[in-house]
Parts: sequence; structure tokens; C-alpha cells
Amino acid sequence: TAAMSTLEAAKQMRVKILKYQQDFYEKARKESSKYKAIVFGDYKDAAKSYHLAEVLKRHHVSIHDIKSDFRVNGKKFKKGYSYVVPMNQKNQRLVKAMFDVRTRFKDSLFYDVSAWTFNHSFGVDYAENISLNNLGSEIKILQLKEGGVSQKSDIGYLMPWNEYYTPKALNTILNKGIRAKVSMKNFKNGQTSYDYGTIFIPVQNQKLSSEELYDFLIKTANESHLEINGVNSGLNEGIDLGSNNFRNITPPKIGMLVGNGINASDPGEIWHLLDQRYDMHITKLDMIYFNLVDISKYNVLIVPNSRELDKKSIEKLKNWVRNGGILIGYRNAIKWMANNKLVDVEFVKPNIDSIKEVSFEEKSLKNGAQVIGGAIFEADLDRSHPINFGYKNSKIALFRNTTLFMKADKKSYNNPIQYTNNPLLSGYISGENAKAIKNTVPFKVQRLGRGRVIVFTDNTNFRAFWYGTNKLLMNAIFFGDKM
Repeated sequence: TAAMSTLEAAKQMRVKILKYQQDFYEKARKESSKYKAIVFGDYKDAAKSYHLAEVLKRHHVSIHDIKSDFRVNGKKFKKGYSYVVPMNQKNQRLVKAMFDVRTRFKDSLFYDVSAWTFNHSFGVDYAENISLNNLGSEIKILQLKEGGVSQKSDIGYLMPWNEYYTPKALNTILNKGIRAKVSMKNFKNGQTSYDYGTIFIPVQNQKLSSEELYDFLIKTANESHLEINGVNSGLNEGIDLGSNNFRNITPPKIGMLVGNGINASDPGEIWHLLDQRYDMHITKLDMIYFNLVDISKYNVLIVPNSRELDKKSIEKLKNWVRNGGILIGYRNAIKWMANNKLVDVEFVKPNIDSIKEVSFEEKSLKNGAQVIGGAIFEADLDRSHPINFGYKNSKIALFRNTTLFMKADKKSYNNPIQYTNNPLLSGYISGENAKAIKNTVPFKVQRLGRGRVIVFTDNTNFRAFWYGTNKLLMNAIFFGDKM
């Protein structure tokens, strides 16, 4: 009986110990979960943040509003512009994969891109290990921020260029025959500060009356989900609204080369961005009949990734640029543009000759390892340059799938976008290419006669999901003649 009592007591003790352990681990889990959330957003761009949240919702990830504005690691997260994702949920592995950063790999050969880090691709601020104390209500139905006009003005209206759909709004305004100007400097009107690239729509000397203009801008702001501010005074801190630092914007008439010799996917990405997101007309010019087309009707021509054009086509483009056109070239188009004196570019070549090969097989592996199938790199921005209007941060994440490296100009102001000294943010790059890319530039703009030639080594519109750099192309289209 004594032995049975001792055995029963031992069993009870084990049950108590197990219960204590369970309670301990459950308490620890709850405590640790307080700090297991991520937050992302852009306090000046609600639409871009919304579209990332939209991807998460599509994959049944639980997302929440934030209770109130807060800062973490020097970044501001604003209510209505930011989202919190608690990590103690069913799809936490998917969330981790979407925001995963990886720069080391067992293999150097990739079928497709090596990085999909979503906060970089959408160009939003991001932080991990956020306290659940910042968690607001769960968002069941996701909605884009409503737009509007703050008040009617008899002077003019100011539209900050930060929101994702500002190009759509500006294009609508210009197509209506309304005059608009872009600010080349920062300024303050009343209690509101405005960045480079702010759009000013004066009330005077317009085709529409004051009342008609106000009604039209309300409709435009609503359709583009952004805020337009009516002003009470033309006097600012900094530059006044009548200053010549507000430059007139010419309505873009855009053509794009397609067909023989042009990479098939790149024109599709550009067309989708302009047509589907920004409601902008773009004419596709097939290379079969390009030399027969009158291109003087266009003031912007886009040349996607392509092989070299024939001499007649190149000479036609040269004359068109000299007469004031804006020519925008992507990736391999830069090579033949440089060869034919459309743009002056010096390339940096990686040193792969130092890699030793001991067999025929290793030779092919060496060459394959030099391919950048798709990785993400960091660059510094000069926010005062028109190509960077609308960006609030001094750095940007760029998607790259080429080994085309352009040497930086000796004059720093000619390098408004420049890779940092250690630019890899996520994905694979060989050691040789990593050395070559340091401090090179993915963008150049140069005058040719009365026009401009603008080139990008990187794809700013990759697969219609790289939202973070779409505005670089839009800045080239709207403000290319200001560069």
C-alpha cells in the first residue's frame, strides 16, 4: 500500500510538472508573440502600400491597420498608410518567404530570379519584430484611400508627386488642356511643406472657369485616389508660386518601338503600366514599318531592351532627338546607342579572367555563375534631380537582371542614381560582378541637340509587380525635358 501511494504521488508530481511546463511555454509563447509582427508602409504614398497589402490578402494573410502613427528605426509609419502583419498566424511561413532576404546560396546557377523581397519591390518602408501593441483592427475588406480636393481656390492647386497614381492624375489634367507646372525646389505653403516635383495647377488663364476647374479636379483626385490642395496664397516659404522654378509641363505623346529585334516582354510591361494603371495612350511602332512612320508627332519615344537597329532607323532617331525629342532606352539598347553616338557611356567590365578553369565543364559553370538572373541592389538618390521626383527616401531598391555596368560621371550631380559601395540587398551576384557594380550608375541623361537621351540599365517595370521604380519611367516621360 505504501509503495502504491508513493507511485501515485510520483504520477501526480509528473502531471504537475508537465502542466507547469505547458503553462511556462504557453506564457513564453504569448510573451514573445507581442514582438512578432512586421509593419510596412509609405507615409506619403497610400496606394503603393495598399497594393502590397492587396497581394497579402489575396494569399489569405491576416493584416491589420495600425492604432496610431509611430516610428521605428528612424522610419515613420502612418495610420491609413501602413499595415501590420502579426506573425502568429497560419500563413506565417508564406509571409516570411515574401519578405525574405538572402544573399548566400549553395548554387550559383538559377532558373529564374534569385530574390523576391516584397518590401523592396514595392518600395515601402519595413520593420520586423514590432510589438503587437501597435496592432489595430483586422482589415477584412481592403480599400484604396479616397481622394479629394481640400478646398476651392481662386489662386491654384498643389498636387504632391509622392502618391503612386499622380502620373494618372497629371495625364488626365494635361489631356483636358489644363496648364500645369512642376516645382524644381522644395517650398512651404501655409503650414504644409511640399517636395521637389509638386504639381501646381493655376486657376488663372485656363480653358475652364474657376468652378469648372474645381469640379474637374475633384473628379480627377477621386479617380486617382490622391489629395489635391487648394491654396489661399501664392506666397510661399522658399519659392513663390509665380517663380520660374515652376516649369511648364508638356503633354506627353508617347511612341514605343516593338517587333523585330525588340525583346518581347519588356514592351508588354511598359504598355501595361501606362495603359492599365495610368490610363495613358502609347502608340506601338513596329520595326517593320518604323522607317515609313512620321515620328515628329511624338515627343517621347521608348526603346525597350533590344538588339541594334539598322543605320537608317538610328539616323532617324538621332534627327528626331536633335529636334527636341525625349528618347528613353533600356538595357541592351544602351550598347548600340553608345556605339552610334546617341549617348556617351563608358562601361565597367568585371574581371572574370582571374577565375581558374581545370575542365571543359568548369568553363560553362564559370560563365553561368556570372549571370545576374534577377537580384535587388541599393542605390543613393539625389532627390533634387527630376528623375527622382516623388521619392521621399535618399536610397532606393532596384531590380537588375543584366551585367551592364555604367561608369559614374566625374561630376557628382550627373549621378542622381548611383549604386552604393556594397549595393546587394537580396539575391545572387558573383564576386566578380559584385566588385564591378560598386558605385556604378543605372541611369544617365544627356543632351543631344534640343532633346535628351535617357538610359536605364535596370528594368523599372519588371513583371508588373515592381511598383517601387515605376515612377522613374514616369519622371523620364513627364520631366525629361527638365533634366
